[in-house]
Amino acid sequence: MNDPDSRRSPAPSGAAATPWTSRAWPWARLHVRLARAAAVLAAAARSSSLVVPLLLAAATASAQPAPATVRMSAEPVADGIWFVQGESAMGSAANQNFISNAAFIATPEGVVVIDALGSPPLAERLLALIRERTRAPLRWVVVTHCHADHIYGLQVLQAAGARIVAHAGCREYLASDTARLRLEASREELFPWVDEETRLVVPDRWIGDKGDEADLVLDLGGRPLRIRHAGPAHTPEDLIVFDEKSGVLFTGDIVFRGRVPFVGQADSRRWISALDRMLQWQPRILVPGHGPLSHHPAEDLALTRDYLKFLRQAMGEAARNLEPFEEAYARTDWSRFAALPLFAAANRMNAYNTYLLMEHEGE
Repeated sequence: MNDPDSRRSPAPSGAAATPWTSRAWPWARLHVRLARAAAVLAAAARSSSLVVPLLLAAATASAQPAPATVRMSAEPVADGIWFVQGESAMGSAANQNFISNAAFIATPEGVVVIDALGSPPLAERLLALIRERTRAPLRWVVVTHCHADHIYGLQVLQAAGARIVAHAGCREYLASDTARLRLEASREELFPWVDEETRLVVPDRWIGDKGDEADLVLDLGGRPLRIRHAGPAHTPEDLIVFDEKSGVLFTGDIVFRGRVPFVGQADSRRWISALDRMLQWQPRILVPGHGPLSHHPAEDLALTRDYLKFLRQAMGEAARNLEPFEEAYARTDWSRFAALPLFAAANRMNAYNTYLLMEHEGE
């Protein structure tokens, strides 16, 4: 399993670990590349006149990323807006790391994309869906935050002509050993969808640079898109995007709809405040970072907010009483959230990180 939150703390005892059988070892990567080349060489053997060209093609094929085969469709959201919805799962080679959402907006002056999905092949599929709906040039990609399942497709969209905008909080992370090691692990765990050709892409424009937290408004042909720093929340660098014409709000991972969120090392107090502030815009439709879109934003924000509040209440009480985490976790009644997707995969780690946070807040 591939954890999209690459800045997580060590797991508490009893937390699920990634089994070695789920990892694509270097031998497996070599096997896949040799298989690609062998298929081309077999064709060459059937036609000696094509031996040289096909030998060259074999060498090229061994370096090409596998095309994504997961089911992906662009669902209409509002006039000129579509989104693709990832699976409600942990990232794996089986689901090709298609576990997050992305969206795109066709404006009179070009296309703006919200997030880039979790691998270059997924971004290629996204780009094909965009091209089915408009031939307008790609202008911008807005990175809502720098977790792997939202940024590993950036190189494809950049190569297609898009400029990338992100919050300055991403800059330190992208240059860090943490990001490098996460990518190395993903090349093993998510091969062949993430491989040695996958790279970290540095944005072209930063919001929040030198402490300037003013909104960025991209006005493309009279369709203004307001980009605001809403963090620290799920991450320090969270951005949200509001389309003033349609009333659609793109929240990134500040909102996980219909499933347990990944808390990681987030500041849950500020995350709750960010959820409350988003309602001030009175969005008509909400596009979350994970899960289906919402036509009832106020109601659907409540699940993420209530879950975070419950974590803080339960783990805060345990931290104040100096109760060991394992005992507190076992004592807590999780029944309200236990039926939600990814509860088993995420809840224990969420509770542990919140326990540590509440200990720190109480110091």
